[in-house]
Amino acid sequence: MPSETLHFENARVVQQLLNNDAQALHHIEQTLGIKATARDGWIKLEGDEAGLERGRQFFQILENSLKSGQPLRGRDFTQALSVVQQDGVNALKELHSAKIQTTGRKGSVVPKTVGQKAYVEAIRQHDLTFGIGPAGTGKTYLAMAMAVAALREEKVSRIILTRPAVEAGEALGFLPGDLYEKIHPYLRPLLDALHDMMPVEDIEKHRERIMDKLKLHSVVALTKYAIAHHMVQVDCQR
Repeated sequence: MPSETLHFENARVVQQLLNNDAQALHHIEQTLGIKATARDGWIKLEGDEAGLERGRQFFQILENSLKSGQPLRGRDFTQALSVVQQDGVNALKELHSAKIQTTGRKGSVVPKTVGQKAYVEAIRQHDLTFGIGPAGTGKTYLAMAMAVAALREEKVSRIILTRPAVEAGEALGFLPGDLYEKIHPYLRPLLDALHDMMPVEDIEKHRERIMDKLKLHSVVALTKYAIAHHMVQVDCQR
């Protein structure tokens, strides 16, 4: 049976490539139809030529991702395998070429699925984009990454975060506090994504300058503004 041994810098890199998951090799075997074993600083693949090529390119893409400062987290490994299985190795390469550069802390954000890549490209190419889907599919996070990248590259002058306060069951005017305090709880998912991409200390240190760049509005209040050179993110639930 044909085989190929992939050599890496050390055993730690191999564990990172396998996402420190004891089941990773089993997932490879089930998804790519090849046998995989790992020890020290190498991974051995056994199978037909097509399977070996997919496996080699798969680990090459993951290794390049690690070298560029993009570590594997959570379900990244199994999602990458799923992309290779459903859409091929080239589709995985295209995902990593579509990375979004946010800040030095986060490095870059990479779409995890073909659908996420299409969503990112839609935001890049169109003035208005609707992201529809179940919770946890990256709609808010990717939109925030695109907004931070656009602000960083000075393509926009401000980011406006807004969300309907329908969960409150009452008008904003009857909620305590100023406008920021009224709508802040409903913008938590957006602000959590922002804090993941920008260091908290930088946000606190430069709060006044950042808050000049970042505007929080209710959807109703937003209708009163003339918007130019802004990135507006509306987060809502059905």
